[in-house]
Amino acid sequence: MAVRAVPAVGTGLTTTKAPFIEQAQAEGRLYIHQPYELYSEANHDAWRRLFSRMEERWRRYANPRFIQGIDSLCLDPNRMPRLEDVNRFLSPLTGFKAKPVSGYIPSFLFFDSLRNREFPTTITIRDGATLDYLPEPDIFHDIAGHVPMHTDRAFADTLVRFGDCAHTAAEIVAGIEDEKEKIRRVTSIFKALARFFWFTIEFGLMRQGSELKVYGSGLLSSYGEIAHSVDSPDVQRYPMQLEWVINQYFEIDRYQPLLFIVDSFDHLFELVGELEGWMREGRLNNVAPGEPAISEPDLRSFLEAPVGR
Repeated sequence: MAVRAVPAVGTGLTTTKAPFIEQAQAEGRLYIHQPYELYSEANHDAWRRLFSRMEERWRRYANPRFIQGIDSLCLDPNRMPRLEDVNRFLSPLTGFKAKPVSGYIPSFLFFDSLRNREFPTTITIRDGATLDYLPEPDIFHDIAGHVPMHTDRAFADTLVRFGDCAHTAAEIVAGIEDEKEKIRRVTSIFKALARFFWFTIEFGLMRQGSELKVYGSGLLSSYGEIAHSVDSPDVQRYPMQLEWVINQYFEIDRYQPLLFIVDSFDHLFELVGELEGWMREGRLNNVAPGEPAISEPDLRSFLEAPVGR
């Protein structure tokens, strides 16, 4: 009988160097548990260093709802977070919970998770030698960047509404018989949804009286870019314009040169509703080409999505 190798305790859950994750992916397991005992002291040290250097910048640049969220989650600044503890504080506030995954999750499944008040959460953490930039999400980006915002009811409801948009997209393309047209349509709608998500949930700015504050998680988890987004004269900052956002490509491996400002979380919620309305009217069927590209798993996730539920 074959015996499956079990990683030794404390071998680490470092991004790109995690045997537990590699095994889960090889077995096709997308949803996993968090094997907390596997975190190494180097992992805990990376979390400590990331958290400690962000605290002052959060207090200076982040919107007040995020600061309240950080406090509400009672995150330990010195040790990797246990997702069960995060959910114990989070779920009573908005019904959301962090759900551990082994890596990339196809787009429709991601948005469907939001609709069900579940946030797919990476459990690995970046190597201590690469604290400043990581092209893929890690647990610091997800738990310290995204999840504090999920403690706010208005923001949480906005994510759920975004998940509804993905179902609307799946229903629209399900009614198209021509396969080429179906693929073309879902590609265009996907670009619009991804661009909106990028310029709001990931890299959004918000008015706070006479100041600008950060609510986008990509900024909230970046030591360098959170300050750059508000202070740098090289950044173009404009009031949110839906027609511009859905036609604007972006690049993931550089500081963002263009950011958009919303007035409030109620404003953001209304914008998602407007986005869904535009989708139903066909106004997302021919957005500008360019990034982001839609991968085969993303495409299939929409084409094969269950509709009518």
